[in-house]
Amino acid sequence: MSVPGREASDSGFALFPLRASPSLLGSLFQEAMDPSKRRDAGAHYTSEENVLKTIDGLFMGELRADLARAGNGLEAIESILRRIRSTELLDPACGCGDFLAVAYRELRQLELDALERIRRLHPGPALERLLDGRCCLSLGSMHGIEIDPHAARIAKAALRAVDHQMNLNASEAFGRRWAGPPPRKAPNIRIGNALDLDWSSVVSKRRLTAILGNPPYVGKKKRTPEQQADMERVCGSIPGFGELDYVACWYLQAAELIRGTDIKVAFVSTNSITQGEQVGLLWRELLAKGVRIHFAHRTFRWFNDARGKAHVYCVIVGFGAKEPKERSLFDYETPDASPLRRKVRRLNPYLVEADTILLDKRAQPISKVPPVSFGSMPNDGGHLLLSDEQKRRLLRDHPRAAPLVRPFISDQEMLRGLPRWCLWLQGASPSAIASIPPVRERVEAVRSYRLESKRETTRELADRPSLFGEIRQPSGRYIVIPRHSSEQRAFIPMALFPASHIVGDSCAFVESDDPYVLGVLMSTMHMAWVRQVCGRIKSDYRYSNRIVYNNFPWPPAPETSRIDAVRAAARNVLAVRRRHHQAPLATLYDPSLMPPDLADAHRRLDRAVDACYLPRRRPGSESERLKLLFEIHRRVSSA
Repeated sequence: MSVPGREASDSGFALFPLRASPSLLGSLFQEAMDPSKRRDAGAHYTSEENVLKTIDGLFMGELRADLARAGNGLEAIESILRRIRSTELLDPACGCGDFLAVAYRELRQLELDALERIRRLHPGPALERLLDGRCCLSLGSMHGIEIDPHAARIAKAALRAVDHQMNLNASEAFGRRWAGPPPRKAPNIRIGNALDLDWSSVVSKRRLTAILGNPPYVGKKKRTPEQQADMERVCGSIPGFGELDYVACWYLQAAELIRGTDIKVAFVSTNSITQGEQVGLLWRELLAKGVRIHFAHRTFRWFNDARGKAHVYCVIVGFGAKEPKERSLFDYETPDASPLRRKVRRLNPYLVEADTILLDKRAQPISKVPPVSFGSMPNDGGHLLLSDEQKRRLLRDHPRAAPLVRPFISDQEMLRGLPRWCLWLQGASPSAIASIPPVRERVEAVRSYRLESKRETTRELADRPSLFGEIRQPSGRYIVIPRHSSEQRAFIPMALFPASHIVGDSCAFVESDDPYVLGVLMSTMHMAWVRQVCGRIKSDYRYSNRIVYNNFPWPPAPETSRIDAVRAAARNVLAVRRRHHQAPLATLYDPSLMPPDLADAHRRLDRAVDACYLPRRRPGSESERLKLLFEIHRRVSSA
């Protein structure tokens, strides 16, 4: 009997005659949970496909390869059986037992495959001894910690169901009743807070083979008071630990437990722990504890079959306390694509094949380029900002206000093409302000807003209510970079503006009108850096000056002709955009709506920028781009 979607084993029997997935119970439990409780707990069961990615990199891939290499040797096959039967796993956030159940099933399947090979090649006393069902991998080797008692009971039930199914499969394969291990060998699921428990009290470090799972991925703004207390207890010694995601606690506790052991670890996590500021905070501590990355799956889209599924992007990081025999990096052309495996010599915390570099916040760019700043912050309660209609009415009734009104550029105005204005009163005389009643009223409203603020720094601004709270306005033409942009876009839309336009703090700006600077920033090379290094809000890019821009390694010493080629290609992108001026940038850079001539203009720009980095060939994958950029960063920062 064959099972759709899975190759038959050597014995010819199906893994699950009824095709009951171990994750089925997790799916039902997730759907039954109150959505707010599920969100607070980060309780989303893991799909079988993602569990298999984790356990294959952790131990199953090596076991399968060793069984294949064992060939016909009885001694070698028996050695693998002993390794299978001595495997002990811990999931310290086991939920409904998805990881443990799938791992147990796969180990039992490999055990049966090994026994079937012995039956074919070495029938006799050795087979009879090895076929004793009470010698098989035991449910007692599956250990978990779960804070929710209901989920813990489901985990135990799921493991028993898988065990029963595998015993039936074994009985069918070998024509005898497969009794299974004694009843006392039940799955060991401890109910409690994993971050307040000694994991070695659940299973001894001397017996433990691997730690695995999908710990809760709760961001800093959504933590409960109990979760915040966990963070302080586990991560409190790390300066700035409040920026870390909740899942960091599991990484830190695992790293502490495995010191000086052969225990391996692999967690499915949100990709935020390999991006932005979190990398420096978390991985500096993990590396100090001796952690070495063994394998990794770069960003892929999370999915499962339940309603109310989480819409997040994940990575899988496998690590241990000792250097691995080999390292593997699984890359994805798109977050929804199938993984492509590569053997690599190095893996850094950004999951890039490069030396270990932790990007710290830099006050100045690492390359010799113009500095970047955030725009001006009104901090005005909205009273210094005007809609198009409000601006029209003000100038109709008070034409003398025209010199005080400027175009205002925030990320929404820039991307959506919605006109907005502001009162820019820097340098305006008090008499000019007093002579225009609507302007004076707005200034008084700003003062009241600031005086009533709970923040002392805002109250201190009440003595200059005619001005923006923070003023950072360029004096010449400048490039605007929206600080937040959809991850669906291949490029963050950027544009040039004159100094007469006031740029808000939802944007960053580079005071330069050099098309070369704009061209590099709009390139795929820069976007590869952005996708890996910048922080995220949900899945959208959160561009930062100190982490992203100031650490970005520009082409080290491009020839003048190549710089000119970038300038020409950047001007062409702007010219094509002008041809589509009726559509806002958000539409032009929508992946489904981007005009073909604009896409072609960006391809030509990419070729010109790539030639500044690699004159003789173009980089292939994004991983190759990142490898190159991290290498340049290492050279420049150590110079």
